[in-house]
Amino acid sequence: MRRMCLSTLVLCAFLAHPAQAQIGKNVPIKAGTPEDKALAEINATSDAAQKVALMEQFVADFGNSDMVIVGYDLLVNYYLNAKNYDKAFEYGDKLFAADPDNFANGVNMVRAAQEKGDLGKLFDYGEKTGNVVARYRAQGPPEGTSAEDWAQQKARTLSDIKDNLTYVEQSLFSAAYKTADPQARPVLLTRFATAFPESNYALPAMEVAATSYQLAQNYPKMLEVANKILARDMNNLAMLILLSDYFSEKGEQLDKAEGYAKKAVELVGSAKKPEGVTDEQFQQQLALQKGLQGRHAAAQARPIHVRAEPVPHGLRLAESKAHGGGPRGAHRSRFDQ
Repeated sequence: MRRMCLSTLVLCAFLAHPAQAQIGKNVPIKAGTPEDKALAEINATSDAAQKVALMEQFVADFGNSDMVIVGYDLLVNYYLNAKNYDKAFEYGDKLFAADPDNFANGVNMVRAAQEKGDLGKLFDYGEKTGNVVARYRAQGPPEGTSAEDWAQQKARTLSDIKDNLTYVEQSLFSAAYKTADPQARPVLLTRFATAFPESNYALPAMEVAATSYQLAQNYPKMLEVANKILARDMNNLAMLILLSDYFSEKGEQLDKAEGYAKKAVELVGSAKKPEGVTDEQFQQQLALQKGLQGRHAAAQARPIHVRAEPVPHGLRLAESKAHGGGPRGAHRSRFDQ
């Protein structure tokens, strides 16, 4: 008896992605069954119109079982490769209705939205795909499977989908970052970071969102995002400087401003030259340290009611350039090139 996994079937018929996604229902196909014969006929047909007709007939014939997942998946891949994105979305939605945790379908929908240039659908499907992965990560072992075996199986599955998951993350992060609308940009960046909290791009996205809100003078949202970042990473140099700068300029919560600035000085003072950072960039980092130290001395010499001098904007820029190779405070030099 031959058993064929749905992902294997689709890869043989319409190769869309190199990695085999294993999240979602597994639909085995027994050799010699009507379903197997129908699929063999679909694969053997070269005429496009006839192939579509056979796929639709497959869905009609087996629509009352999980085999409909196979039919919808074939139709999604066919229309995606034909660049008929509206039809791909149509059958992708039907596939999600039949199999809500179908990771491969999420990747295909993100690809379709990206190729079509539909930002709204890109984020809708991207968030849905992120939720699929989150549910899988939180899922306990199936009945009859030990916790140890399940942990190993889950690790293998997450490794199998890594390339496709990275593709989805990169697609959303890049689209959000390149958004020209200054109001929409930080909203999309925070949506991405919320949908993919485990992503290597999540923290940079939040950093860019915070500075975007700052530039838009939406200070309540800036503070909200910056504080979330510090809750996750209390040594985030970019946010320490941003908040110290903000409170100093406003003449509010000066003790907190001084605390943030002192912490930033400590981090910069103990920092070693990062790999890939030039001597010139590292000297800019040292200049940042001196500027912050001078700021502390001036702040401590003033009465508490006197407004502290802000950290110059150029100092923030020097700081971000100084960390061009690292994940913290580097969003300007990493992405504005």
